Amino acid sequence: MDLDDIRPLKKPDIVIGEDLALLSVAELEHRVHLLEAEVVRIREAIADKQSSKAAADAFFRS
Repeated sequence: MDLDDIRPLKKPDIVIGEDLALLSVAELEHRVHLLEAEVVRIREAIADKQSSKAAADAFFRS
């Protein structure tokens, strides 16, 4: 048996489209901070993938 089979799934911190009416201003600001950090992380991943693709393209053109 794998530990992943018995460990409960963690609820995500943010659910896209979730009702925001019950969240406080502080909770909303925290959510914005988390989402901005995630956007930065995604942009870095995109840049890494584009760099890898460019290197591969250059290698195979030679």
